[in-house]
Amino acid sequence: MKGQDTEQRAAGRRFVYLQPEDIRKLATFEFAPKAVVEGYLAGRHRSRARGPSIEFRDYRPYVAGDDPARVDWRVFARTDRYYLRTFEQETNMDGHIFLDSSASMGFGAPLSKLAYASFFAAALAYLIIHCTDRVSLQIFDDRIRQFIAPGSTSAHLQSLMHALEHNQPGGRTSLAVALRRSFPLLKRKGVLVVLSDFFDDPAEIFAALSPYLHRGFKVHLFHVLTPAELELNRHGLAAFTDMETRRRVVAHADLIRVDYRQAMLGHVAHLRELAVRRGVGYALARTDTHYFQLFDRLTS
Repeated sequence: MKGQDTEQRAAGRRFVYLQPEDIRKLATFEFAPKAVVEGYLAGRHRSRARGPSIEFRDYRPYVAGDDPARVDWRVFARTDRYYLRTFEQETNMDGHIFLDSSASMGFGAPLSKLAYASFFAAALAYLIIHCTDRVSLQIFDDRIRQFIAPGSTSAHLQSLMHALEHNQPGGRTSLAVALRRSFPLLKRKGVLVVLSDFFDDPAEIFAALSPYLHRGFKVHLFHVLTPAELELNRHGLAAFTDMETRRRVVAHADLIRVDYRQAMLGHVAHLRELAVRRGVGYALARTDTHYFQLFDRLTS
């Protein structure tokens, strides 16, 4: 079974963001992009019924990242083109992970927002490939820094882990611009998972998501924030430095705490309201909670 092969290969190497103990825990989950599109997360228990059905459905062209072992070579001999056989249980869907790697994602100690989001991205990619579906990864700040096209092989998983391990916080946040530039890169609709601190204009973000929604993507937004950003737990006179513009502001934390908290909660509420209005999944992902809990929000 391909899923078992993925598990064995992943367990054989210790990735930074995909530890052997996490792989063992993830073995009790089953994720399929089509399942999320249809409104549920299949599993919590491994399904022995997964895999291609014996009922043939159709052919589809081979796409870069597909497993070459699934190519129908008899059709290739007749047409000189690569085609894959599809079956009734095949999801025929892609998972797309967008990872915000702007400078502000480097905030947080001992675990930064980028590290937290990378752990979840790694686990999600593993689950998708483990269930023989395809997953892509985009790393961005105010531009697309790296794009790994959808794939479903163990080698593809290793490429994703390598990209995550060598990724660092970069420039300014411009999620809306990155989403617009990314849209032409995704050839097939599927599940779009965005991991970001969303320090951008909510209206611009959702305007940039419109083409995805019109095309039939199921979108999930995970708003990654630290407790310190939500609560402003500093006291007395303090200097605050913008990690992206390097602008420095000195203020008395005790005097601005209430207004700051209201502004942050207002931003969160605005994003959530727009998400509900557009049929988009939204979840606040606090870095002081285990990222496994985020899987529950893929169905909400």
